[in-house]
Amino acid sequence: MTSTTFDTLSYFEKLKAAGFSEEQAKVQANTMREVVEDKLVTKSELAAQLKELEYRLIIRLGAMQAASVALLAALIVLIK
Repeated sequence: MTSTTFDTLSYFEKLKAAGFSEEQAKVQANTMREVVEDKLVTKSELAAQLKELEYRLIIRLGAMQAASVALLAALIVLIK
């Protein structure tokens, strides 16, 4: 997973301006950076995952269709 950009310094300064102590602002900024880098995905990563899911679904649908045709053919042979 590629990391996304998060401006910890700007976030830290905003927290300090809002009344957080320096230690609180530092912990909050580092925690937010970890969350952004570890848990969020980029649009390109999401698009790649969706494309992979699409291919897997197409393959699964094709396999189900082939199995249905084979079952129908077997039933036709048994009925005659």
